[in-house]
Amino acid sequence: MSLAIYPGSFDPITLGHMDVVQRAAAIFDRVTVAVLQNSSKSSLFTVEERMEMIRESVDGIDGVDVSSFNGLTVEYARNVQANAIVKGLRAVSDFESEFQQALFNRKLAPEITTVFLMTSFANVYLSSSLVKEVARFGGDVSFAVPQPVARRLKALALKGGGE
Repeated sequence: MSLAIYPGSFDPITLGHMDVVQRAAAIFDRVTVAVLQNSSKSSLFTVEERMEMIRESVDGIDGVDVSSFNGLTVEYARNVQANAIVKGLRAVSDFESEFQQALFNRKLAPEITTVFLMTSFANVYLSSSLVKEVARFGGDVSFAVPQPVARRLKALALKGGGE
């Protein structure tokens, strides 16, 4: 059975991320969306909130689950016995940094393969940072994120929590 992890901060998950999740689920028997607990990075949502939104968003996609981890991605992959790390790409700039990480991970764990999946053209401009910025100022981002995320962002904006 093949298991891939799809690591990231997902703060919040976008439709670009969802596109990668769906295509990874078609390739691997199981896919774990792995939310990185990064204490050095300021996040809009807690790890628990992000996991809850992702769980709601991937509901109905067979073979996909959600987890969180702290530390090296490759060590987490080893611990859950994943044989692949999925990375989504939008542009050449993504590729450069992801390629460097993939090569380093290959040195650390040659048994784990990094697989790059391009997001669909319709989602190439999406980023969590841009979504947060637009939502912070009350803009509609429902076209860019799954419904559970759109609801949370709207609720935050109404409370004034997005500023």
